[in-house]
Amino acid sequence: MEKSRSPMATKTLYPEEVRRILESLQSPAVFLNMTCDWPVLLWTVDYLSRCLGVKAVRFRMGQRQHNNTPLFETQCSYVEATLEEFQSWTEGQTDADDVGSFSDYPLSQYWAYADYKYISLLLQDKTSMFEDVLWSQFGFPGRNGRDSTLWIGTDGANTPCHLDTYGYNLVLQVQGRKRWHLFPPADTSCLYPSRIPYEESSVFSQVDVLRPDLQRFPAFRNARAHTVILQPGQVLFVPRHWWHYVECVDPVTVSVNSWIELEVDDEARLGEALTKAIVCALKTAPSKDNDDDWLNPTEEGLLGHDVNMQFLNLAVEACMARRGPTSPCDQQTPAKDSSSQFSVPFGPNLIPVTWNQITKLETTGQKPKDEDCPSPTRDCNAVMPSSIAQGTTARHGRVGGACRQHGGEVVTSSASEPMVGPEPGCRGQPPNGDRDQTEGHTEGSHTVTIRTNHLLECLVHPEVIARVTELLLERQSQIRDSQEHML
Repeated sequence: MEKSRSPMATKTLYPEEVRRILESLQSPAVFLNMTCDWPVLLWTVDYLSRCLGVKAVRFRMGQRQHNNTPLFETQCSYVEATLEEFQSWTEGQTDADDVGSFSDYPLSQYWAYADYKYISLLLQDKTSMFEDVLWSQFGFPGRNGRDSTLWIGTDGANTPCHLDTYGYNLVLQVQGRKRWHLFPPADTSCLYPSRIPYEESSVFSQVDVLRPDLQRFPAFRNARAHTVILQPGQVLFVPRHWWHYVECVDPVTVSVNSWIELEVDDEARLGEALTKAIVCALKTAPSKDNDDDWLNPTEEGLLGHDVNMQFLNLAVEACMARRGPTSPCDQQTPAKDSSSQFSVPFGPNLIPVTWNQITKLETTGQKPKDEDCPSPTRDCNAVMPSSIAQGTTARHGRVGGACRQHGGEVVTSSASEPMVGPEPGCRGQPPNGDRDQTEGHTEGSHTVTIRTNHLLECLVHPEVIARVTELLLERQSQIRDSQEHML
């Protein structure tokens, strides 16, 4: 006789309701009891190793170092290896016949991360496995592993703190645990954003959020980290424009990520096209100080300036077409506030990730206590009590706001808070990766030579890009009006 599920393991959120929740949430949240019957929970490294056989996977290798600076993907080494070799390496074996390319990287000194692996490519010979991922139960009919990425890492493997510009993320933890540090869009000025390394869909932070250099980045003191340790079987919702730093905390971790692209307004696409044109033009110009690895490995290569300008013109045309001949230049479509129409049903199946004092201590370098990190479990009901608030009284609106704990009351910030760049006077030292920072310094003088990256830092500042975008559209409007008067 089949055993009945316990009441706590029974799903109570239906696909249509989950989709509505995702469209209403403005802060990170964890879904429980949603994936207990998903076949993808069998995708341990051992299982995937048997499925892939001798197929090689690219791993990013990072040093286990603590120097108060982010380790960007451009600064890592990369190896090709099978998952069987990866397993042998994580078990402490060192023989080259067993661990392959990992033999050059002592486990005590390096971590490994197979990140951004598109399941559609990795398992292109085993397409039936796509159906093991059931994003349809989150209100996305037909969405499965084909639309997802696989992430396999060791303890210490991490993704630098960044925000995604176009969409939001659903992350299913399969094996091991990951600790997520998330910061609201309103805290962008505290995170010192940078477009170097350049990635079109991401903006990176210059701050090592676990060991911040507060002399260089003093505004980070005011950043509000929302921290959660994601357990196997749980799904984390990461809203659009929320900063996040992710670290693996168990010897082996596996997770599946689905990036949901949202409709982006034409002005935002124009801003991205403008940013790309500026960055590529300056960083490809012959120069003595253009010797850094500035293009993120996730980008598919460089496009010439003429091509970038074509995309820029297409973005301008799209903005002008939407505005129409009689629309004022600054007309904006008001955002819908779903918070007044729908109350998110927090409870046993959905728990918000909130800011708390423990998180604040962790981000200044303190290690979590052992009792905060119990042994791994596949219990779909298990949530870290120290990292996820247990209350269910928070009210969340649309994507983009911030939720923080104050006293005993949950305070939700406005969903319309703009994404802002660092405040003047808070930028501290030049961006991480700039060498010879004191070049040009003379005795009795505080002059520092302006390098290409310093110039870029100012040119692609969000406020500058927004203003140039306005000027471009104003220019096009004037030209269009002149042409209409001549007819």
